[in-house]
Amino acid sequence: MPEKIKRKVYFISDGTGITAESLGQSLLTQFDKIEFETQTLPYINTAKKADEVIAEITIQAEGRPIVFSTLVDKNIRSQFQAASFLCMDLFHTFISPLEQELKMESSHTIGKTHGVNVKNYNNYMLRMSAVNYVLSNDDGANIHEYAHADVILLGVSRCGKTPTCLYLAMQFGIHAANYPITEDEINMSKLPEHLKDYKKKIFGLTIEPHRLNQIRQERRPNSQYANLRQCQYEVREVETLFKREKLPYIDTTSRSIEEISTQIMSACGLKRRLM
Repeated sequence: MPEKIKRKVYFISDGTGITAESLGQSLLTQFDKIEFETQTLPYINTAKKADEVIAEITIQAEGRPIVFSTLVDKNIRSQFQAASFLCMDLFHTFISPLEQELKMESSHTIGKTHGVNVKNYNNYMLRMSAVNYVLSNDDGANIHEYAHADVILLGVSRCGKTPTCLYLAMQFGIHAANYPITEDEINMSKLPEHLKDYKKKIFGLTIEPHRLNQIRQERRPNSQYANLRQCQYEVREVETLFKREKLPYIDTTSRSIEEISTQIMSACGLKRRLM
């Protein structure tokens, strides 16, 4: 098999770089035959910093580097456009047509996307509330708080419950709890008694046993917990439980956190709280 082509990619921003990275990565996923080596460089908000970064990229580059940027300042943007890079400024691409359509100039203010101001303070507080809920209700903790949950993720240990809950909180403002089905509960072959009152909130996660085996081996090598037969047994029994209790569930093996979360939102009829 021929080696993948390698290209260096930089995400440049005068803010956190989150927007440049998110949009840039989404575009790069369409080119799966190329191996991209990426680096995010945030807070490039002066001409001096821009010159330093341009020099750094030029030194590091093997071949022509690709730069995704979200730069508000026109002068700083021009510095990167004058360099020998493929430079795509995402704000400029979309802001200019919007200015023409709306017949007004944008505010050209740095940091509005992820900063905290009066307009998005409510969003910030909703997000923090959701994250705090997830952290307080991780791994079966605080069952008495499940009445306040929007969704309760159920599944075997290490099938992706915690990262999914955190993503739901950060991106949607959802109060997500998660509960790991233990071996004792698997042997009971029924939904744990303390979850029955919240059955309508439960969404199951499952995973391919060989993948679960790999993940658990990294956590507890050569243990009974990580044994392949144990993984096969747990996954088989939990999927049987989901079917018996008629609980919706999804296989996380080859799905991203973004895809898992979006499917949970849709299946459970949940609405995004963050605008």
